[in-house]
Amino acid sequence: MLDDGKRPLVRVRNLKMHFPIYRGVMRRQVGEVRAVDGISFDIYAGETLGLVGESGCGKSSAGRAILRLYDVTDGEISIDGNEIAHLAGDELRRLRPEMQMIFQDPQASLNPRMTVAAIIAEPLDEHQTLSRNARMERVFELMDAVGLNRNFANRYPHEFSGGQRQRIGIARALALNPKFIVCDEPIAALDVSIQAQVVNLLEDLQEKFGLTYLFISHDLSMVRHLATRVAVMYLGKVVELADSAQLYGDPKHPYTEALLSAVPEPDPTLENTRERIILEGDVPSPSDPPEGCNFCTRCPRVMDICRRESPEFKQLEDGRFVACHLM
Repeated sequence: MLDDGKRPLVRVRNLKMHFPIYRGVMRRQVGEVRAVDGISFDIYAGETLGLVGESGCGKSSAGRAILRLYDVTDGEISIDGNEIAHLAGDELRRLRPEMQMIFQDPQASLNPRMTVAAIIAEPLDEHQTLSRNARMERVFELMDAVGLNRNFANRYPHEFSGGQRQRIGIARALALNPKFIVCDEPIAALDVSIQAQVVNLLEDLQEKFGLTYLFISHDLSMVRHLATRVAVMYLGKVVELADSAQLYGDPKHPYTEALLSAVPEPDPTLENTRERIILEGDVPSPSDPPEGCNFCTRCPRVMDICRRESPEFKQLEDGRFVACHLM
């Protein structure tokens, strides 16, 4: 969605992911949860797009929908020029090696009955035909790349720490040489002392293999360090998309301002003088969003038009995109 002539590796247009609500003995559909409700953005080769927002805003659903782990309700998704939003079966399977995911909870995403070697080799077994020696050599290469001792290849996930388990998940994601990886809060379940190590590993791997990331997180400080550009989600919609320096230095959307005001400031002098923006009320239900702007029920600068019309997600003169009637 930038008009600089570059071709995006990942292109998302008006993506919707609605989950039906069924009730009664006959299991009739009585509504739907609009987890992702019409988001659009591009991700360019070699960059990291941060996707942030409070819990329940639809970040993880968006990431899984983009990788087609869900059947999308509507919209377009293309990865390296291949439209995948409505592919199925063998056509979708053929494109799986190009797009992979690193999950939030490394313990839940690894099969406890499989050894490390078997976990890392599983994508190779599914998509390639390798000899036993070539398969193990590839496993060892991947273990080296993520900083795991080769002698641990025959151990099981429960024998590792959280950080080591996440390295196993990263090695598995790298097995098929993907171009695009969705990192779904990959450090949220880790100790603070380990988080920086995993983030540094992701940066090193990106530089070494030319990877492109969608980095989903609610840790705004980490996203600032890692992301090239940042998209802010609220109740299923992207409300602002900008370069990292732009967004953190001069946020335009009221929700972005409120989010950033909650980030702790290391300098106690600045922290004591900083003004916090406290949002009133609760986040509306994604099954019954408000009419007009989704943020109108909590926005401190709400206007009458906000309650009637949904704002257009438009590009400003400085290149950022904002969905707000104030702009």
